[in-house]
Amino acid sequence: MVSNYDVVIVGAGPAGIFASLELSGSGLNVLMLDKGQEIDSRVCPIQQGEKRCLSCMPCHLVSGFGGAGAFSDGKLTLSTEVGGPLKDMIGVDQARSLVDYVDSRYVEFGAPDKVYGTGEVIADLERRATLAGLRLIPMRLRHLGTENCRDTLKSMYEYLSSRVDIRLGTAARRIVVEDGAVKAIETDGGDRLSCSYLVLAPGREGSEWLAEEAKQLGLKLHSSPVDVGCRVEIPLVVMEEMTAALYECKLEFYSKSFDDRVRTFCMCPGGEVIMESTGGSDPVVTVNGVGYASPRTKNTNFAILVSTSFTDPFREPIAYGRYLARLANILSGGVLLQRLGDLMDGRRSTDARIKRSIIEPSLGAATPGDLSFALPYRYLKGIVEMLQAMDRLAPGIAAPQTLLYGTEVKFYSSQLELSRCLETGIGNMFAAGDGAGISRGLVQASASGVAVGREILRRRGKDLR
Repeated sequence: MVSNYDVVIVGAGPAGIFASLELSGSGLNVLMLDKGQEIDSRVCPIQQGEKRCLSCMPCHLVSGFGGAGAFSDGKLTLSTEVGGPLKDMIGVDQARSLVDYVDSRYVEFGAPDKVYGTGEVIADLERRATLAGLRLIPMRLRHLGTENCRDTLKSMYEYLSSRVDIRLGTAARRIVVEDGAVKAIETDGGDRLSCSYLVLAPGREGSEWLAEEAKQLGLKLHSSPVDVGCRVEIPLVVMEEMTAALYECKLEFYSKSFDDRVRTFCMCPGGEVIMESTGGSDPVVTVNGVGYASPRTKNTNFAILVSTSFTDPFREPIAYGRYLARLANILSGGVLLQRLGDLMDGRRSTDARIKRSIIEPSLGAATPGDLSFALPYRYLKGIVEMLQAMDRLAPGIAAPQTLLYGTEVKFYSSQLELSRCLETGIGNMFAAGDGAGISRGLVQASASGVAVGREILRRRGKDLR
């Protein structure tokens, strides 16, 4: 078994994959490792009929080749304005160039030609959102759909498998540093993999491991905001006009009560609400959504997230988010489900009330209950105010029948302090993707992987393609 590499990449999500794509064919000996499995082996028991999350170790929805994005609905947001702070780290012009390049590579591997977010209707939707007290963030978007996303990633795997070493089912344990430069990565299985360059791209699932390693190595971390909220499910027809033009309707709002930033995230027309388990050996179950190239349900689901920043001495945004998610787990065994009307009336939802709704829940494993036992008042207030503002834009969003699933938490990683070329304070050790706090979505994660791959090639005197 090879144990000496030019480059080791920790994580086989978008950042790791695109770093590998840049380095493949360069003549460098490259290894990409991930604790999860290949795409066809990543099967969630809930999607096979289980009623409760079994807390698979690791969770097939968030670990393995393709990362958490393999089970997403494959939205490529072709903008530097959303999806992470990459433009602030490497510069606007370079970030824009990388976004365009990443988009072209996704198309090369099977992404569809259609792009949302263009046309005259966008200006009218912006105007109507403004009148409702919302900010609409228009952007170009390419939608793969969950099934096409997996097929695209399979194409990437087939391309890379003969060009780089891919070792799945292998978790990184410790980073080895000598004389201020990276020397190796040690695995849970006891292997020591020597390398000249190390790319840390463990995704959100590996963010806690990366933060702990960074602390051990004396690297500086910056705390990120905490995004907490719920997933909303409404009839497909309610937002059909907007999703037909934009697919992802990104709306921003500032709550009247607390002036917190509240936003929509991950809109899935015709999609399904799903559970996912995160946190390694001490997992929590959270809620998410997936969508398909062709609608599979009569519903649209999306997250409403409330962003809050904390003052010193707060240093544990991930621990705080996990704590809130665990409250919902304790109350429900997984995910709580409540009708908006029940929440507003101060009563828990029951199976009977859910069955009377005009909306059939797409996540049958969710447990009817009361979100007010799991989410602080400040978050619930922001969510309700956002829904009421959205109702002025698209009547029916804040209907009593609207379904709320909780808890949805975005574990944005503490951001490593990095140079403009995304190098850490340790020589030849780079970071990329969501797990390092550099990105918050497929495109910017992929773009950060490209940036790191190109920097390694430059240092090795290779021609950039």
